[in-house]
Amino acid sequence: MAEYRNPKPTVDVIIELPDDRIVVIRRRNPPHGWALPGGFVDEGEPLWRAAVREAAEETGLAVTLTAQLHTYSAPDRDPRHHTVSTVFIGQAKGTPKAGDDAAQVMTCALGDWPHMAFDHEQILADYEVYRETGRRPAPDR
Repeated sequence: MAEYRNPKPTVDVIIELPDDRIVVIRRRNPPHGWALPGGFVDEGEPLWRAAVREAAEETGLAVTLTAQLHTYSAPDRDPRHHTVSTVFIGQAKGTPKAGDDAAQVMTCALGDWPHMAFDHEQILADYEVYRETGRRPAPDR
């Protein structure tokens, strides 16, 4: 009998800083590359709390969530296994510092980020549209 496998729930956070920049991290673990702060949801943990925790662990910032952008669920979005990520937008003040799974952290102006891991370039493109128009991605994204 085949083992039944479910997608793993994750969260990602677009952290907005007062200078209209966002925070990205360089991943310490494979798959390497630049990404939004985020990670896996712990058992018994609400999505919003996982987002705040992951942001703090990876950037050292206390984030106040302001919106939920979208949930991304393409089976190939993570090369390790099928994940479903709920993406939040949050605000923070201060200077980010890399921690936990983040080897490096930097801030980027809107539209001026490095090549991103996973589907984070699509997420950031959707975020730009949301910032400009208030429209979130369609449910079939």
